[in-house]
Amino acid sequence: MKKNNLYILLAIALLAVFSCDRFKEADESVRIKPLDVSVKLNIDVPNMRSAEGLVVKIVNNSEGYSYRKEFSGEEVNVSDVIPGVYTISVSGTAKDNEGAEYYINGNSVNKALFEGENKVTITMQGLKVSPLVFKEIYYCGSKPPVGFSYFRDQFYEIYNNSSEVQYLDGVYFAHLFPTNATRNLPVWPESDGNKYCYGERVWKFPGNGTQYPLQPGESAVVAQFAANHKLEIYNPNSPVDCSHAEFEFNMNNANFPDQPAIDMLHVYYNGKGEMGTVPQYLTPVFGSAYVIFRVPAGESWDPVNNLDLQADDLSTSSVERKARIPIVYVLDAVEAVNNDTYADAKRIPAVLDAGVTTVGETYCGLGIARKVSLTEDGDTIRRENGALIFQDTNNSTDDFERRVVPMLHRYGTGVPSWNVTY
Repeated sequence: MKKNNLYILLAIALLAVFSCDRFKEADESVRIKPLDVSVKLNIDVPNMRSAEGLVVKIVNNSEGYSYRKEFSGEEVNVSDVIPGVYTISVSGTAKDNEGAEYYINGNSVNKALFEGENKVTITMQGLKVSPLVFKEIYYCGSKPPVGFSYFRDQFYEIYNNSSEVQYLDGVYFAHLFPTNATRNLPVWPESDGNKYCYGERVWKFPGNGTQYPLQPGESAVVAQFAANHKLEIYNPNSPVDCSHAEFEFNMNNANFPDQPAIDMLHVYYNGKGEMGTVPQYLTPVFGSAYVIFRVPAGESWDPVNNLDLQADDLSTSSVERKARIPIVYVLDAVEAVNNDTYADAKRIPAVLDAGVTTVGETYCGLGIARKVSLTEDGDTIRRENGALIFQDTNNSTDDFERRVVPMLHRYGTGVPSWNVTY
């Protein structure tokens, strides 16, 4: 009995100690004063117009505290913040004095906030947002039930990644030379320097200038052949139905007749405006280098009639004239190669695309899709109208998901109102 009494007394003593500690903690929590936290921005983007609209998030995941506020200038005050250790992130879009849009982001991780330590300065990096980007490309083809290959189901999707309406009218599409990735790279005239990329074949979106608008979050698909490829007459194993594509590369082939989609305008091939004698247009199923570009207002670009806009590969005696495309015209560029071992066989200057992407094989029915931009917290970044912002670091190695089942208007991106196929 004495021993049991001893245990009881010991338990009471321990409970008293723990209770005192609990009361002490409770007393201290009552005396904790919320903070007014000042967040100041150091934006590393020249000529940035304003930080208005950028959003700061102050998050303590372990305690479940979260605060959010929008900037109206380059500094913001957030009230009633409980002292603790936080991740402070700032993100959003802003424009410079010339109207170019940038995605701005920066953060401070594991920042202790307490009385006397309530001011934070965050250095922000800016990434220029291209108004039009390749959102998805399906190039490798698929295997039919009979035979080895089917490549008519290729498509290229162009997305308005900006905050303003963009017009496809007059925008050019080209795949570059060499058509297949090779380590035996062409040699261009020394006088060209690093001013150009070189088009194998060039097309253009039709229109009078304002005929084919893309609203923020809308996209347009250009199909090699804008048919339902899953039909028995084509390839039931194809992953795509391109019958609702906005545009197609019509080559006037009776076996693959013109579809309701709007025809792209043929611009250039081997020094001429004609399409050539082969009644089909496809880009390599191994992967090609693709660009979309726009000629600035007041400038002329006519590689058929202006021989200064044509170039020959000086490493060969064959004469196959390529179109000089000024790098400054390019809106977006993506380089796809056979597999990762061809990363050193780039055709696109690194300033346009510093990396490469691939599906790794041919006729597998898989494609590449641009990644959605995420905040530091892993949330998708959207505009006020709900439009997604897609990642665009000018590095296809980082910007694209590989080996995805191709899908037109993935993520529910908007179909333009002028689509004639619905």
